[in-house]
Amino acid sequence: MTKISSLVEKINGGNNPLFHELYGTDETVLKTMADRYAKYMEQYSATYGSDDVSLFSSPGRTEVGGNHTDHQLGRVLAGAVNLDNIAVAAPNGTNIVRIDSVGFEPFEVDLSDLEIKEFAVTPGNLVRVYAKELKAMGLEVGGFNAIIHGAVPEGSGLSSSASFEVLIGAIFSELFNDGKLDPVDNAKIGQKAEHACHKFCGLMDQTACAVGGFITIDFEDKANPIVKALDFDFATTGYSLVITNTGGSHGGLDKEYNSLPAEMKAVAKELGHDVLRPASIEDVVKSIPAIREKVGDRAILRSIHFQGDNARVVKQVEALEAGNFQGFLGMVIQSGYSSYMYNQNIYVNREPEYQPVALGLALSELVLAGKGAWRVHGGGFAGTIQAFVPNDLLDEYISTLESVYGEGNCHTLFIRSKGSIKLDL
Repeated sequence: MTKISSLVEKINGGNNPLFHELYGTDETVLKTMADRYAKYMEQYSATYGSDDVSLFSSPGRTEVGGNHTDHQLGRVLAGAVNLDNIAVAAPNGTNIVRIDSVGFEPFEVDLSDLEIKEFAVTPGNLVRVYAKELKAMGLEVGGFNAIIHGAVPEGSGLSSSASFEVLIGAIFSELFNDGKLDPVDNAKIGQKAEHACHKFCGLMDQTACAVGGFITIDFEDKANPIVKALDFDFATTGYSLVITNTGGSHGGLDKEYNSLPAEMKAVAKELGHDVLRPASIEDVVKSIPAIREKVGDRAILRSIHFQGDNARVVKQVEALEAGNFQGFLGMVIQSGYSSYMYNQNIYVNREPEYQPVALGLALSELVLAGKGAWRVHGGGFAGTIQAFVPNDLLDEYISTLESVYGEGNCHTLFIRSKGSIKLDL
């Protein structure tokens, strides 16, 4: 633990190497982040009556390659972003976890009772599962006090929930286990926590938030997915990552989202598999005459998308590792076209007159053709798009998109190298 006054001094208004890694080099942003930590350290002191604390940061994440591939045990490429959840925390010498998460009701968890009372993804239930799983691993848990502030927008497709989960893991790890919890194990516990609450997510979100940087995950072995961190410094590319909220809610779209894995699995079943991963593109194409009437054309098109995007992730990783960023950008565009033409998750067929995602992609191409990359972000149908924008086109790109979607709906980000961490200043 460190005195709050000492931490404020070390943060130095944001002018320190760690803040540069987490938040970039813009002086205004760095000052805002420094003020943010100072504000919640002050709130911690006022709430809990102590000024010995540790600071934590956990990033959001963006999916970069492999759109709707994980549920077919495929490959994905993802990255941690500089929008984060932060925590001011310290052990409290009891068996009670007390968390005041800004904007939400404060809550407590008694670590002597770790049973989930209702199957809902609540902060309390996430803490319970983390404590239970850490104890099963032979690690220590204990009571702590925390103030948590989230700057990962809900509904942005940047995984605010996964960021929160692995933040809890980092707090338990650093406060009681000298940081012994492996980041991938942290992610796996986050996934288990959601599964225990009957939300059956994949592992991509938690892993990207816990590990940091660019990561690729191969889900072929469902029980033991292969996670690899890439050695690539996004900050040197001269590009920014822009996530734009094009409007529209994901609510009421369960039928559309559920149709994606269902249709892919229908094709897989006809090929003798549970999911598409064991099949090849040649298998899918050869089967079309025999299965077309059974599964429908869209299911076949979506299966073609899976095969293409799953293979494309390998090539994207190779491009990044070789320092071929332009080649990587070309494959981002190819992935986006595949999502549009084959996966067909850009707009809702029953509302063809309403296409905010498609419009955002069109505007992106008008500004960035030959100079950047753009694609749907996340599940699709509504919500967000992703663009890699040359910094000299950033103002033009944002002004064009925000003239349509409103000021503040473009989030300028970068892929940060750090995952969920304790700040060692």
